[in-house]
Amino acid sequence: MSDRDYSEFENLSPFELKDKLIEIASSSADRMMLNAGRGNPNFLATHPRRAFLRLGDFAVEEAERSYSYLDSGFGGLPEKQGLLQRFENFLHRHEDLDGTTFLKAALAYAKDQLGIHRHELIHEMVAGFLGCNYPVPPRMLTHAEKIVGAYLAQEMFNGEPRQGPFSVFATEGGTAAMTYIFQTLKANGLVRKGDKIALGTPIFSPYLEIPPLPDYDMPVVDIRMEEGADWQFSDAELAKLEDPAIKVFCIVNPSNPPSVKLSPEDLDRVAAVINDKRPDLFVVTDDVYGTFADEFVSLFAKAPRNTLCVYSFSKYFGATGWRLGVIALHEDNVFDEALAALPEDTKAVLDRRYSSLTTTPRDIRMIDRLVADSRAVALNHTAGASTPQQIQMMLFAFSGLLDRDNRYKNAAKSLIRKRFCTLELNMGVKPHREPNDVNYYTLINLQHLSGRLYGDAFADWFVANKKGYDFLFRLAEETGVVLLPGKGFEVVDASARVSLANLTEADYASIGAFARQVITEYFEQYSGKAG
Repeated sequence: MSDRDYSEFENLSPFELKDKLIEIASSSADRMMLNAGRGNPNFLATHPRRAFLRLGDFAVEEAERSYSYLDSGFGGLPEKQGLLQRFENFLHRHEDLDGTTFLKAALAYAKDQLGIHRHELIHEMVAGFLGCNYPVPPRMLTHAEKIVGAYLAQEMFNGEPRQGPFSVFATEGGTAAMTYIFQTLKANGLVRKGDKIALGTPIFSPYLEIPPLPDYDMPVVDIRMEEGADWQFSDAELAKLEDPAIKVFCIVNPSNPPSVKLSPEDLDRVAAVINDKRPDLFVVTDDVYGTFADEFVSLFAKAPRNTLCVYSFSKYFGATGWRLGVIALHEDNVFDEALAALPEDTKAVLDRRYSSLTTTPRDIRMIDRLVADSRAVALNHTAGASTPQQIQMMLFAFSGLLDRDNRYKNAAKSLIRKRFCTLELNMGVKPHREPNDVNYYTLINLQHLSGRLYGDAFADWFVANKKGYDFLFRLAEETGVVLLPGKGFEVVDASARVSLANLTEADYASIGAFARQVITEYFEQYSGKAG
């Protein structure tokens, strides 16, 4: 084994470090690199994609109707009159093609369950697919917002009572949602340099990296989840949120990288702190992995006035390249309340900021300020995700709403959990899952693994000699396997994040065997020195 010191890379973002590990892992032509460092799934939802293609066939036919006398690939805007009847005829003519049954079911669901007129919906879908108009409204297409909102309510509330209506803003993935939230909080004086931000750690690394940037300069307070309690919060950690200097609390639920949801009891405890002790606290919950959890409930349901909900369609539907995310906010919320309570001099500055949008800028809600700020205000009229993106998002939402027997959901959960068991078995340990484990990722505690394989004395040596970070580089160099360091996600113990979504089961068997191989080499090194 190489004795190179890799400590120079310890301060890199885990996603930047990944590129260095890939370079090392792919340096040998005699083996295949196995990159389990990124969460991009290798599965995807086909039915809503088939429906998108069928819708596209019809949409292009409609465009060609306008200028059918020109034989030059020339089309026009879809004609609204008679559109629904023509669409139903199209479905009848192509009932043998995949996707048509889905579209029929989607329109029927929209009418029966959501009260949406099918004629209005199909016009929005056809024009949206063609991308022939700017997104209107800029925040989100009218029916797309209602359908995606229904999907979010299904997945985020899990039967919890609704606390009033909420609005949805379509964004270019969850990463854009994060960016817009921080920008708008800062631009509107809701956070200022020096304000504290609390993070439920471990957490997706950008939440750690954005607050210290010069634009924000916000000290971070860790609200640590306890590994020994299956990554839940202690009372002492939650009590930190009572500090009035903390303005924002960000949490990823289920967590990344431990991939564990807050238990119902823990969720209630967090919500109680917010609702009873900190009704002024701004909360951002990133729930991208919630659809892989059993009986998932979001803080968006439990602390609705305080919470901005971020959700991405990327992981569950296998759509990272589509860049589909949303921000959701209840109409009754503390963000609008805080805007109304700003000092007069701050309001005057914001009046000038938004004066090009309306004669009453103080009436602009937080959700719409997010939209405007996403395009530097001046380009608010061209804000919003592209309309084809929104139509595919709508179809993904329909897919979730129509999956009454959870066939797709159960298949996705079963796939990643089987891979978890395969990985654990091939590392030489018995798989163990707690009730709140999700297993989109797994976090290998290298100290625990060393101890389970070769005893506590060796585990103590492994930690004392700081082999955790070294393990990642040796694993890449010797076996071609790429994992990410838990440290980059604010994990205390030496650990490695494994994505269970992006490789085959055979690959996870190899990764488990290779991880054990490298640990065994360290044990031989330890035994030689001990001898």
